[in-house]
Amino acid sequence: MFFVDILETEGLGNRSYLAGGARTALVVDPPRDIDRVIAAAARRGVRIAAVAETHVHNDYVTGGLELARLTGARYLVPAGASVAYARVAVADGDAEEIDEGLVLRAVATPGHTPHHTSYVLEEDGRAVAAFTGGSLLTGSVGRPDLVEPRLTEQLARAQHASAHRLAAELAEDVAVMPTHGFGSFCSASQADGDHSTIGTEKAANPALLQDVETFVEELLTGLDDVPAYYAHMGPANAAGPAPVDLTAPERADAGEIARRLAAGEWVVDLRNRVAFSEGHVAGSFNFEVGGRLATYLAWMMPWGKPVTLLAESAEGISRAQRELARVGIDRPAAAAVGSPADWTGAGAPLASFPRATFADLAAARERGEAPVVLDVRRDGERSDGWIEGSVHIPVHQVHQRLGEVPAGTVWVHCAGGMRAAIAASVLDAGGRDVVAVDDGYAAAADAGLALVAPAQY
Repeated sequence: MFFVDILETEGLGNRSYLAGGARTALVVDPPRDIDRVIAAAARRGVRIAAVAETHVHNDYVTGGLELARLTGARYLVPAGASVAYARVAVADGDAEEIDEGLVLRAVATPGHTPHHTSYVLEEDGRAVAAFTGGSLLTGSVGRPDLVEPRLTEQLARAQHASAHRLAAELAEDVAVMPTHGFGSFCSASQADGDHSTIGTEKAANPALLQDVETFVEELLTGLDDVPAYYAHMGPANAAGPAPVDLTAPERADAGEIARRLAAGEWVVDLRNRVAFSEGHVAGSFNFEVGGRLATYLAWMMPWGKPVTLLAESAEGISRAQRELARVGIDRPAAAAVGSPADWTGAGAPLASFPRATFADLAAARERGEAPVVLDVRRDGERSDGWIEGSVHIPVHQVHQRLGEVPAGTVWVHCAGGMRAAIAASVLDAGGRDVVAVDDGYAAAADAGLALVAPAQY
């Protein structure tokens, strides 16, 4: 009997897979922190015989090269991918024996990238699972615009053809196991559900329900922002990532933290947004360790800028370091644990700002106040409607566009509170009076705030 274990990387919205039989297994699209993969194989009591990449990833640094080196596994990489290291170049139709009765078959599925390859796991000649990477996702497909703008429409059409090829060649009960689509910005749109099959996708996936012209038009119209750090992931993966180093960073005292802030470096407070708002080191930024830290910090921080991490415990530093390594931020410049009182000089005052709800914002307007309302949601979210009179700057642009925020106290909101807290910390560090709206956007209407619908604009 075969098995497939899912290895979640929730902060990036991705999945890797360990699949195999009684003695040996393969890993598909492994994360950078391969100790998790090795531990999963040890729990199964299997040897990793093959490591397979569906494509050169644009959203995270792969651990595939190092995993193959450490385990002696065959490293399967699509033949069309231009890489700088030795690997087993895989072409359409190639097969790799994984265990007795288990074979992995390569299926060319261009679209997310020109060289994208899916892998079908066959047990005794019958397909049982399809590792679809960034091709056919749960209710969607991988976005086609991450390689080269001039290729985007061509790749979108290829995505449609690849999805139809998988649907035509595989039985309806074959499990669909994508890498992207669980919050990843590599997905063309977000989808729900933890499990899918070819039959499920035939019934619900636009790529399999729409004609190619409709599909391409809607796909390209619906593409969201691309995180800035994606530009560095593909080259890193093509060159061959260095082994990850998760040893503890250098510890910083209050003086060191102050010196790094004065030098213009980023000091990141990993505590929850409530604790941060109540008291923090002036000039520090708040990225909650449990709040998609890697995505938003890597998106906003100038690439290569030294970063110092602050957390309540060594465990918080370790968790953040692991998440950041997955996107190529390998070594924090320094770190400190404890509380804000430990991170500032003796007697130095802490910075703080208030939190509020949409009802509080409505009450402030009713009192005749004229707060600046800053919406930091993405363009796609804003297009569904917004608070009347609000200013819009997506969170990943706030640090670059502080000069565009009107004078006055700034009430900053997003869809749920996490991104508002990030933006509020950036505004606070920039010397602005700020209120972080820690509330779900649906509460804006309930509070009686005037909303603008797209048709009214």
